[in-house]
Amino acid sequence: MSLLTLDAVSRDFDVSRPWLNRVLEGEPRRSLRAVDGVSFEVTSGETLALVGESGCGKSTVARLIVGLYAPTAGRVVFRGRRMQMVFQDPYASLNPRWRVRDIVCEPLRALKLQGGTDTRERLARLLIQVGLSPEDGDKYPHEFSGGQRQRISIARALAGEPDLLICDEPTSALDVSVQAQILNLMSELQERLGLTYLFISHNLAVVSQVAERVGVMYLGRLVEIADAAQLFARPRHPYTRMLLDAVPDLDMTGKPRTPVAGEVPNPLAPPAGCAFHPRCPHANDRCRTERPALIDAVACHAVAERRI
Repeated sequence: MSLLTLDAVSRDFDVSRPWLNRVLEGEPRRSLRAVDGVSFEVTSGETLALVGESGCGKSTVARLIVGLYAPTAGRVVFRGRRMQMVFQDPYASLNPRWRVRDIVCEPLRALKLQGGTDTRERLARLLIQVGLSPEDGDKYPHEFSGGQRQRISIARALAGEPDLLICDEPTSALDVSVQAQILNLMSELQERLGLTYLFISHNLAVVSQVAERVGVMYLGRLVEIADAAQLFARPRHPYTRMLLDAVPDLDMTGKPRTPVAGEVPNPLAPPAGCAFHPRCPHANDRCRTERPALIDAVACHAVAERRI
């Protein structure tokens, strides 16, 4: 059953200069399209990952889903009761003036979920679930490491009893060994509690450990979506291939690779046609003039024409 559906969702941001500057210099208003017609579904109990370089719009999609931004066009349909979000930076997402018990129990108070259960018992259970001690509830965030802070963030999210957990780069600010601990914890919690994850990341090595399906974004658009095993074994879009070629892999030692060349275009002045064509080795005249639609889960003229 589909728990979350995005239907042609777009989001524009006004990036115009101040009104007086525009009047004096005769400049029009300017807008930036951060998300451009993104559509996908997330099935209950699965993990869908959104990947791409910085600035591709994946974090904006996460904020659209949880309601921090309103879509400019399209719609977001959530069929569960509640969703929660785990943010990227465990040092900035926790209130430094609050004790851990107040941080973790805030959703209980805000959503009126205390019920008849003693709050201290629920706090202890939540902290134990994420590998912390009940005594940690009396401490402040600065007394913990980065990995422990992210565990506190996860405990706070679980306190809201979510059906869907939006994880926005939850391990990117952590050391590699700590990343593995957090990923293992999230997998255990998903199996035990039946959670559904939307996992945002730029790291395909991380995504390969947690995701069942992967969506690849480029300059605000979804360019490929597939089962994780299929995408890693046989990537179709040239951009996906370049991202995978950049992942360290001992098995590929000595074999030719195509690195991710060039830079992401200016989103204020995106290229005509396929946005990836200035960096694509397979681009032709059609790619430079006609924007490809997402057909058979990939948006690429070269794939559609069977040139690759």
